[in-house]
Amino acid sequence: MERPPLTDDTVRLALVGQVLRRRWRVLVALAVLGAAVGAGASVLLSPGYQTSSSVLLQGPRQADELLTQAEVATSSVVLDRAAAVLPWHPSGADLQKQITTSVANGNVVKITVSADTAEHAQQLADQVAQQFVKYSGQLASNSADASVQLAQEQRESLRNQVKLTTEKISDIAKTVGGDLTVESVQVRTQLEGLRSSLEQAINDLNQADLATGIGNTVVLGPSERPDKPAAPTMTQLIAGGAVLFFLVGVFGHLFTARADRRLRGEPEIASALGSPILAGVDVTTPQGDRLPAAGFYGKVRRLLGGDRPWLLPPVATSADEVNRDIRYRRVLARLATGPADTLLLVADDDKTGRLAAEQLAELADRLSVPLRVFEFTAARPTVPDAGRDSGVLVVLSAGSRTAWELVRLAEACNDAGQEVVGAVLTHPVRSPAPEKPEPAAEDAPEKALAGSA
Repeated sequence: MERPPLTDDTVRLALVGQVLRRRWRVLVALAVLGAAVGAGASVLLSPGYQTSSSVLLQGPRQADELLTQAEVATSSVVLDRAAAVLPWHPSGADLQKQITTSVANGNVVKITVSADTAEHAQQLADQVAQQFVKYSGQLASNSADASVQLAQEQRESLRNQVKLTTEKISDIAKTVGGDLTVESVQVRTQLEGLRSSLEQAINDLNQADLATGIGNTVVLGPSERPDKPAAPTMTQLIAGGAVLFFLVGVFGHLFTARADRRLRGEPEIASALGSPILAGVDVTTPQGDRLPAAGFYGKVRRLLGGDRPWLLPPVATSADEVNRDIRYRRVLARLATGPADTLLLVADDDKTGRLAAEQLAELADRLSVPLRVFEFTAARPTVPDAGRDSGVLVVLSAGSRTAWELVRLAEACNDAGQEVVGAVLTHPVRSPAPEKPEPAAEDAPEKALAGSA
């Protein structure tokens, strides 16, 4: 049964699995760093405990007047008075950052406060609302006193004008004379009616409401004590920071893998060179596939497990030197059926490939197989011209060359008339720990003598 082809989603899930398996230490370190950043951000972003208190402004109000009252609620006078009453004695400047106001429907000013504890939040909301009502009442009282004084002055002026008008009416009535004619009676009647109207207007003015139209301001009940901190809490910020940094680490690895154009799989390398992969061998080095732990950065990188490549395909390592020589012999056996003179090409910056080329050339020398090693520069490869019956064998490390570099190498071989007979793919591995020899039995001679006796 044929295996179904891998889709893009399957490849992505496989890459994510490799990141989680081979970079879990780095991801855990990033998550811890994100949690620390979230804890630090909670000092600035977490509002703590929040509650609100509502104040009703009675009477008809304009929109601008409501906004003015909302600004009065956060004025320095109100906050200083509230700070003086609170038991933990904050300053008005500190409360300025903890209080916000808004205007709701129905002439209601909503005062929202935040504090470090639920008790402090409730006390702060109640005190600010009470001090706002008191201060607003004082402002309204001062404004009402000025309005009353102005109204009294206006009424006195009206009284004087009415008095003068009444006197003029009396003078006009006297000038009419004492004749009881129809015209004189009508004039006197009209003048008396006018005098009565003026007196009634004065009485209505005296009995009018002296209020300026400013209603009372009341608090709509005490504020509620919050039972839990407001979002975003410290726990939420810590968890969010850890998850965010963890995902950034995963997607960062995936983006790096996508941006890295170096070939790692045998089919891709064989396609770029235009020749088959004869064998894949592992080369024993002191560090293996690890990067050197030089300096502080190198030690931290090794501690986090970032000194090993995570994108390389799994390699079946040789059990010992004998098995490794068997793989080299198989490569040489395949070369025996090819050109008589084989040139071994290896890049000058590929340490693992050079080591494998030296081992392969040493074995070829012992087996009397003609094989010469030639180092080339990957940026501008140059290959010696071909002889009568010659070919090249490329030795390179997996994940060390891009497709364009291998294509340029194949073109250089073609220009030199060399046939690429194949390639050997190398993988660095760490040398196994030497086995401890079994301790010799000290009493063996004694047992032998006892047995002979």
